[in-house]
Amino acid sequence: MTVLAIDTSTNVMGISLIKDQSVIGETITFINKNHSVRLMPAISTLMEECNIKPQELSKIVVAKGPGSYTGVRIGVTVAKSLAFTLNIPIIGVSSLKVLAANGRYFNGLVCPLFDARRNLLFTGLYDFRGQVTNEVLEDCNIDRSIWIEKLKSYNEQILFIGNDVSIHKEFIIEHLKDKAVFAKESMNNQRPSELFTCSLEEKEESVHNFAPEYLRLSEAEANWLASQEK
Repeated sequence: MTVLAIDTSTNVMGISLIKDQSVIGETITFINKNHSVRLMPAISTLMEECNIKPQELSKIVVAKGPGSYTGVRIGVTVAKSLAFTLNIPIIGVSSLKVLAANGRYFNGLVCPLFDARRNLLFTGLYDFRGQVTNEVLEDCNIDRSIWIEKLKSYNEQILFIGNDVSIHKEFIIEHLKDKAVFAKESMNNQRPSELFTCSLEEKEESVHNFAPEYLRLSEAEANWLASQEK
């Protein structure tokens, strides 16, 4: 089995090739450049370097959001196009779960975090200390003050992980004190190889029905709905 994993849900662009459960190639960048221009050339280069032809792919795995609207759409569109063209299965995984998986060996709870502006977060709460990943609090788009109040009820340490944690770090420390632990910088990029690992707990989906999970309306959609209510 040969699997292509794709994540463009944030400024992190990651692709990985997994053959017979072994990671044979992985590319990760964290730069503010257009994924739509870079993704397909990066996939082509990685497959060529790993000597894998498109017809050899058995499955496509993609981070399905939340995150950047544009980024999520790019990754999902490419994943669906490849799965449809090659007639192979597609599996979607929460982008937050993929990020949280970097902390799978932390002896406590793991809180992945993407900044959503105006003190809002894309976040969730995970526990990796069992045979199966436990989603303690489901992924959500939430005000950080409300989220912190939820976390206060847990009597164990919480690992905060993600490139956007630094934006909210002082606020988190102020309210959670020593309960808050912060991942090292090297852990803050989603890894597409972890995306594959997480996909082993998910079900295959119909390529025709597969859709991103944004967790909130885009600004344009919200403005349009507001205009209809007037």
